Amino acid sequence: MQRVRRALGVRAAGHTGTLDPFATGLLVVLVGRATRLARFVEAQSKTYLATARLGVSTDTDDLTGRIITTSEAGSLNEGRVQEALRGFIGTQLQRPPQYSAKHVGGERSYQKARRGEAVPLAAVSVTVEHIEMVECRLPLVTFRAVVSSGTYVRALARDLGESLGVGAHLTSLRREAIGSLRVEDAVALDQLAPAALITPRTVLGDIPTVELGREEQTAVSHGRAVKGAGQGGSDTVALVAGGELVAIARNQEGWLRPTVVLQTP
Repeated sequence: MQRVRRALGVRAAGHTGTLDPFATGLLVVLVGRATRLARFVEAQSKTYLATARLGVSTDTDDLTGRIITTSEAGSLNEGRVQEALRGFIGTQLQRPPQYSAKHVGGERSYQKARRGEAVPLAAVSVTVEHIEMVECRLPLVTFRAVVSSGTYVRALARDLGESLGVGAHLTSLRREAIGSLRVEDAVALDQLAPAALITPRTVLGDIPTVELGREEQTAVSHGRAVKGAGQGGSDTVALVAGGELVAIARNQEGWLRPTVVLQTP
């Protein structure tokens, strides 16, 4: 973040979710007042390209961990793997990896795990919107998945191995997209410059937009609610004026109540 602040000449900058050290891909960075939009970016679905190694389980569910079990994966075939992947589509309970940033008793789970402590982590509800096999060269399987916020792809690889009865761990991971933001449109850190910045509205994805008149814009910039209805009956709407994002608002009983205001009077 220090390099981002220096390159852009800003004081406030923050990312919307890191990647594992071995992973690559898209990292969304918000600067200035747009840092207030982090939770709306984090809530969007994410697209990953991942490779799992079947037949070997690790304590971290990825290639950085200690091997805990090995199994013979030679009896598997592409059809069985394909069927197992399809079984993850939809909403399900997922057990987070032991080595994760989940808080347990006021401490990160991975900190406890590194000390050899057993970490009881409750399963959480996640959604796999789409998953497809990209390549199958057993024991390696490469797949692309579109998942809800909070989904661990490491856990998907682990659970894929468990469903096939051989165990598995993740060997590579690349985040290709967050919502409508794609890695091919991203700028490398060493090429970052003010001209590379995109508008705050762009990072909000499919949140409906409501155009404000001059008086409404003034009211919203002071944090006051205005009459109106969000498009599509959405609970959350983006309020814009002249193409610029003014605020994010809740759509409640015919009123648009600002929750995040970016444009001040």
